[in-house]
Amino acid sequence: MEQLTVTGLDDELSTTLHVLAKSEGISLNEAALKLLRTGASLTNTADSAGTIGSSLDHLMGLWTDQEANEFDAALLDMEIIDESIWE
Repeated sequence: MEQLTVTGLDDELSTTLHVLAKSEGISLNEAALKLLRTGASLTNTADSAGTIGSSLDHLMGLWTDQEANEFDAALLDMEIIDESIWE
């Protein structure tokens, strides 16, 4: 991978990078790469797969089928719409 040093960031762009990094829990470098890829219309490439980072990868595939079913069952009440609040 190549490295690039970018100088001359104005306050608005610097603030945008910091806000993006903080809100998504990613580094400034990852935020800059995300903005560069978006600006270059490369957001849907196989390399990015629409995600930034891999900090949650260790959680994937840990639930048993029973645990997943119990979780889904616990969420069923969340799908009920209380019509009275929409009147």
